[in-house]
Amino acid sequence: MEKWEQEKENTRLQVTEHEIADVVSTWTKIPVRSLEEGEAKRLMNLENVRILKEMRNSVNRKVNCETANISKTVAAAVKQLGDIEYIKQNAGLDSLPENLKEMALLRLEYPDTPLKELGTYLDPPVGKSGVNHRLRRISEIADELREKE
Repeated sequence: MEKWEQEKENTRLQVTEHEIADVVSTWTKIPVRSLEEGEAKRLMNLENVRILKEMRNSVNRKVNCETANISKTVAAAVKQLGDIEYIKQNAGLDSLPENLKEMALLRLEYPDTPLKELGTYLDPPVGKSGVNHRLRRISEIADELREKE
């Protein structure tokens, strides 16, 4: 028994390169054991490139979406300002109902302000959908005035 324990202490467990390759192959489904050293490095480089491209694509999609939202918001604000100016020049803002007049004056004063924030400037405050509804109504009135001419 003593001899066996001594041999056990002198014996080191060793994991071979092939055993490691087998484990990695099981995890990745890539036959690492059959790859040469240069091929393994190329495989890692390809994976790094794929990850980098995936990250770039993700960032580009987010930037494109944000740019489209900003463009849409700016176009809407420009149209709102144009409609308000048209009403102001052709019928006067006093021709609008009080709540729409108040909204029109706020939009003229704060042309770059988001709808949600514009609503907080009203008394009583109005939500984003309420502001949007009022601005749509102003646009409809401007369109009606244009049709009469």
